[in-house]
Amino acid sequence: MAKKAKTKARHERGQRVDKAEAAERVKKIWPILKKTFPEATIALKFSDPLELLIATILSAQCTDVRVNIVTKDLFKKYKSADDWVKADIKQIEPDIKSTGFYHNKAVNIKGACTAIIEKFGGEVPSTMEKLLELPGVGRKTANVVLGNAFGIPGIVCDTHVIRLSRRLGLSENTDPVKLEFDLAEIVPKRNWILFSHLLIFHGRYICKARKPDCENCPISKYCPAAFDPVLW
Repeated sequence: MAKKAKTKARHERGQRVDKAEAAERVKKIWPILKKTFPEATIALKFSDPLELLIATILSAQCTDVRVNIVTKDLFKKYKSADDWVKADIKQIEPDIKSTGFYHNKAVNIKGACTAIIEKFGGEVPSTMEKLLELPGVGRKTANVVLGNAFGIPGIVCDTHVIRLSRRLGLSENTDPVKLEFDLAEIVPKRNWILFSHLLIFHGRYICKARKPDCENCPISKYCPAAFDPVLW
């Protein structure tokens, strides 16, 4: 009963998001987050679009640290889309096993690389529409590749971005696609890539899932959920 009461209270106290107010909040927290996390960038290590695509697929339900450990040797073994296509699934699986869900990931990686060769001349496509044609690639993965491999603006809605957007009153949506479109309306397009990185860093180091560090949060005065566990 206590859990239900807490959930009901959270729902009742949750405020409807006014987009104009949310946009103003973004303007206020933007310079603060940039100053707080000047090193904010993608944590995955890669040297080309294909490596980033593979690393992002592997990062599902896995830490970036673990993925980087795995890909350090993985990218020496598989250097092209053709290498992945020629490899048997049973060969790929043990190479990526420690990232979890290794069977599905192996199937998606092999499928994506097959499509890259057969549909796109061996090159990772650089548009959202074409990236979504690759097996195992959704908008989140596509935005990671577009923004960090091609410099094309996109908002990556990972778990940190979803959590912080709710706490900061930037969107009522927790669905990644709906949230992406909401944020696109209130964050200047030129800032999309870095804004995602900043929220991820802030969520990783300060505004953590179970217990946000509101006392040491540089943007707490602009956060509707600050110091209020019911809204976490």
